[in-house]
Amino acid sequence: MQEEKVLLRATLCFLTKDDKVLLAMKTKKIGQGCWNGYGGGIEQGETPLQSILRELSEEAKVDVSTDSFDRVATVYFNNTKADGNTFVCKVYVFLVHRWSGEPQSTDEMASPTWFEKNKLPFENMMPADKVWLPVVLAGKKIMARASYGPFQKTLLGEVNITYVDYFSDT
Repeated sequence: MQEEKVLLRATLCFLTKDDKVLLAMKTKKIGQGCWNGYGGGIEQGETPLQSILRELSEEAKVDVSTDSFDRVATVYFNNTKADGNTFVCKVYVFLVHRWSGEPQSTDEMASPTWFEKNKLPFENMMPADKVWLPVVLAGKKIMARASYGPFQKTLLGEVNITYVDYFSDT
């Protein structure tokens, strides 16, 4: 049986160019078998920006300078585990418009593919993505809250979105 990962702080990043967004097939852990952006857990002593720089290097084999990021969302995922216990994962979401290197398949993120922003494969993405992701890809900054059942496979209730002008946390 798949182990349920408990993650409390994470990053998520989408590479964008023109009207397209890069997604890759997640091969492990949370989101396995889904198209997703790049990211993962924030390690001890890392800032969200340091985490996403590391994750993009590991998962996509691209390098990004710190001035190429746009913070677009904070999403709180309320997760219910199979045993009934719950935890909240705070995810810092970024868009990147400039990088060096060509995105590659890696052990964790396979088949990087460009999709038109208005034709994303939501049927093969994380359930809450269809609600909040189009909003940030349209240029809005948000805070959102979504609740998932075990293994983040089912959405429990509505995704709540609040529009913000800036983020005061790091």
